[in-house]
Amino acid sequence: MTTLGFVGAGKIGGTVARLAAQHGYNVVVSNSRDPETLAELVGEIGGESRAAWAAEASAAADIAMVSIPLKNIWDVDPAPLAGKIVLETNNYYPVRDGRIAELDEERNTTTGLLQDHLPSSRVVKIFNHINWTHIPAQGLPAGDPKRRALAIASDHADALEFARTLLDQLGFDAVEVPVAESWRIERDTPGYGPRLTAAELTAKLAEAERAVVHA
Repeated sequence: MTTLGFVGAGKIGGTVARLAAQHGYNVVVSNSRDPETLAELVGEIGGESRAAWAAEASAAADIAMVSIPLKNIWDVDPAPLAGKIVLETNNYYPVRDGRIAELDEERNTTTGLLQDHLPSSRVVKIFNHINWTHIPAQGLPAGDPKRRALAIASDHADALEFARTLLDQLGFDAVEVPVAESWRIERDTPGYGPRLTAAELTAKLAEAERAVVHA
């Protein structure tokens, strides 16, 4: 059984943890506080899920998800995540994260920042442009013409493959983007937010223009 370790178990992380457990994954969740604060979530997830400190969740993970504010990614310990696929859900909010020159000057992307911090991991962006309440509500069977697509961004083939598989299990198609182009699905871009099919999302990604985030 594949263990998913969650560094951050808020709205997105907690939602994905619940759904992953329903699809046969073992789940270990963590937040920035004591594991006991996640007792209610663990009860909702059920099965053999458990709460741990972030370092323990990272170490236990076969595959990890980092779903924390962007400003805190540099606090993530790279060591227990070395050699692992790491899913990330980040967006840049300067009012929360402070100004980040690499992003303001268009020298990097949010996914690139985490990949640089975790050089021995294989990072892939996922779930960053969908409202967390829509993750359990909008999934549809494969082949449904109305099936929503979500962008995934990585420079690692196996990370993209896992992200595609997870999205398919949860009822979504995937549209792949390289890390250097992942700004095309960051905040204030045409594909960010609306419910789109794979063809529609691909078109919106092509329309995107890079601009500094102001708030």
